[in-house]
Amino acid sequence: MVSRVQNRAAGFTLIELMVTISVIALLIAIVAPGLRMAVGSARGFKCQMSQRTVAFDFTIFADDQLHGDRGDDRSRSDFTLETFQESQYGVDEFWNWGAVNSVTMPDQQGNDPMRCPEVRQPLVLSARVPCSSGAVGPPEAVSFAFNLRLHRAEITDAHGRPRAQQVRLRSSIAEHGDVPLLFDGDGGRAFELGANPLYSGPSLDSRIFADDRFWFPADRHNGAGNFAFIDGHVSTSSAPLEEPGWRWDFQPIR
Repeated sequence: MVSRVQNRAAGFTLIELMVTISVIALLIAIVAPGLRMAVGSARGFKCQMSQRTVAFDFTIFADDQLHGDRGDDRSRSDFTLETFQESQYGVDEFWNWGAVNSVTMPDQQGNDPMRCPEVRQPLVLSARVPCSSGAVGPPEAVSFAFNLRLHRAEITDAHGRPRAQQVRLRSSIAEHGDVPLLFDGDGGRAFELGANPLYSGPSLDSRIFADDRFWFPADRHNGAGNFAFIDGHVSTSSAPLEEPGWRWDFQPIR
């Protein structure tokens, strides 16, 4: 009789077990949202650091003395945003992977350029293709969109018609630190719009870029996105077009 009582005392009853499981489940429910937010904040910070690095590289690339290899623009005093992008991704004239026609990022060495940690779909880089022609894809895997107006500017031709003209940047671009350079982009939305996921910009009063056909910022960081500027600073916003001093209308050609 004593042995049977001792055995019962040494174990858990079904009710005790259910209560324990309920308490654990309740603790998980309480802790999980905070943990998810903490993980999200860490990823958002890592994204900011990646964007800040790209912005710093852009400043060097734009400098007449420090720029190093400018690829197809090496013999010129100016350059295109696309050439800079290709240097960052390592595509077209900057291809880093020998004779293969494509590579998937991250590669075997862990290289994974221009990526936000919240975007985990494999990114494919294609050889001998410019960024504007699909060197980087699929769209859903593209993390960062660059300011469209630093790539194509709207001008008015001799007949009064609007048209887009390729922008050529000079070292003086560094003087415009309040101009957005790149930001979290929604590649899936770009695909729906039929736009290149690498270039994004709001309509504003443009006829060429009207109807937000090239505007697809992502709010993947707790409902907001990261935005890097030409002077290298990075800000987070859920309403980027409403931020005072953010010069979305700037274009180097007038």
